[in-house]
Amino acid sequence: MSALPADLDAALTGFASARPLLVASDYDGVLSPLVGDPSAAVLLPGMADVLTRLVRCDGVTVALVSGRGVADLQRTSGLIGPYRWVGSHGAEFDGPLTDDLAVRRDSLADLLHPLVAGTPGALLEVKPASVAVHVRQVADRAAAAAILERARMLVDSSLTLKPGKEVLEIAVTDADKGTALQRLIAELRPARTMYLGDDVTDEDGFRVLGRDDVPVKIGEGTTSARYRVPDPPAVLTLLERLAELLT
Repeated sequence: MSALPADLDAALTGFASARPLLVASDYDGVLSPLVGDPSAAVLLPGMADVLTRLVRCDGVTVALVSGRGVADLQRTSGLIGPYRWVGSHGAEFDGPLTDDLAVRRDSLADLLHPLVAGTPGALLEVKPASVAVHVRQVADRAAAAAILERARMLVDSSLTLKPGKEVLEIAVTDADKGTALQRLIAELRPARTMYLGDDVTDEDGFRVLGRDDVPVKIGEGTTSARYRVPDPPAVLTLLERLAELLT
């Protein structure tokens, strides 16, 4: 097991001493490596085992908080157990979207489809509460940037833009990962909360955590998180260390 930064290891030790605990995490780029095809984003080897260990610990709730829809997240991760599932950046929290929002999402997908139809590697992903324009696999980088900019210009100002790594997600609700975490915290009343995230949309989650909580940024980029690890293998190391402290 690779060593964690000393300050993060100390934070984990303090975190593990409290109860109850909320361990919340984004999925893509954190528990799973980033890939061009979202449907192929399987868990890093060993990740399912350590998550199972954590979810079985007394006084510990494990939540997956993702931009993916809940059904997609459950199917892609393959995880089974008493996890809390928060999808569509918090829009899927207490149930599925209303019919009106689903109709609006479908109209948005129809509007954006021509943007990607003629560009090899461009992908339109329709989620329960949003439509995401992916350009990670577009070889022509200028064309990729142009697609994302055109998507910004096409949609009306009532929709919520959620830019990410080589993707622009456009949501039909204003839910975000910060409000989702706040709802979980209000319900569960944990003594401390950990949140793991790698993307711009995860900053909303980091910002709502308190002084004794543990926000962890995965990868490069500006962040408000106090701690950072480089990649999903380092996340595995972190979670294995946490499981060791808790058991």
